[in-house]
Amino acid sequence: MKFRIIVATWVALAFSITAPAYAAPNFAGAIPNIPGKSLIANEVNYGPGEATPTHTHETSAFIYAYVISGAIESKVNDGETRIYHAGESFIEPPGAIHSICRNASKTEPAKMLVVFVVDTNHKAMLTPVK
Repeated sequence: MKFRIIVATWVALAFSITAPAYAAPNFAGAIPNIPGKSLIANEVNYGPGEATPTHTHETSAFIYAYVISGAIESKVNDGETRIYHAGESFIEPPGAIHSICRNASKTEPAKMLVVFVVDTNHKAMLTPVK
């Protein structure tokens, strides 16, 4: 049941955002040796020039992002704006504001794997900041 709730939440989020292309998680499930925590992994595909609006995640979420291909420009909290290339990764601590997250290229696609460790009863995976 918990797995279905996680997937339903992620799919609802996926279809409420126009860019980049989100899909159902590649993996979602409770972490058996950490009660109350779940792991969700999702591949995010950015077309040329696509970006995610400034956002936060569930306050319990610790996020690890790994660039699979292309280049992702990112800024988390007051950190530096940086371009991460294929094979590089970054983290977002719980409660972070992700002010920049976009494909660094205007001509080539980019792809990253985003892994969340989050409270199992989380509400939303991504909340735009107005």
